[in-house]
Amino acid sequence: MKELKRQTFTGERALFAARDLKIVDCTFEDGESPLKESANIELVGSMFKWKYPLWYCRDVKVDDCTLFDTARAGVWYTDNISFRNCLITAPKTFRRAEHISLENVTLPHASETMWTCKTVVMKNVSAVGDYFAMNCEDMEIDNFVLDGNYGFDGAKNVTIRNSKLLTKDAFWNCENVTVYDSFISGEYLGWNAKNLTLVNCTIESLQGMCYIDNLILKNCKLINTTLAFEYSTVDADIDGDVDSVLNPSGGKITADHIGKLIVEKDRVDPKKTVIVCRSQKA
Repeated sequence: MKELKRQTFTGERALFAARDLKIVDCTFEDGESPLKESANIELVGSMFKWKYPLWYCRDVKVDDCTLFDTARAGVWYTDNISFRNCLITAPKTFRRAEHISLENVTLPHASETMWTCKTVVMKNVSAVGDYFAMNCEDMEIDNFVLDGNYGFDGAKNVTIRNSKLLTKDAFWNCENVTVYDSFISGEYLGWNAKNLTLVNCTIESLQGMCYIDNLILKNCKLINTTLAFEYSTVDADIDGDVDSVLNPSGGKITADHIGKLIVEKDRVDPKKTVIVCRSQKA
């Protein structure tokens, strides 16, 4: 593998269709698509300062690198790429890409990032921005911090562990999503989802977990959560109290106490939902 070290590249398509390169401590200045159509590339300690750096690439390793905010839309239509110990300050990174691995990666301006991607593994990642991971499939995520609304809209086959998600309208229109040992805060959590499972999670949500087909909660805490479960089929084992529940479609809800239970017979059949309260609070 040929090595390029401490060089500065400018101009459009500076290393177009490169093959079998190790690029160390290099800088890509102004000029679009510097590594477009490249394959078998290793990038170490390098910087990207302009748009579209890694489009239509395959088999790329990126370690200790920085994508500046001007390196917008950095990784599109690429297959088999890994980022380790990187800072990505540009928005719209990762689009219609497959086999992505992120480890120890920070994305402080991650609006419209990770859209329509498949087979994604993320560990120790933080992101700030709306619409993260829209329409993605087959994601394995551990220790993720997200600050941004509408996360994971339309995603399928997602597993999240040990994470903190501050995100309004998270998991809308999702299918087959499981979240373990995590904190989720945001209004209207999970609407229109199918097969959403939350295990050992702490949740805060106004009108959360509504319009869901097959919602499962195992040993979850619902803090400051009101008007939950409207028109959802639910199997919920809740640790502690729930402030209020509104018109569940069916299933079973178990909690220490429900502050206010609203079941309107003209909207749902009360017989389809079993309510179990462990406490006898008035």
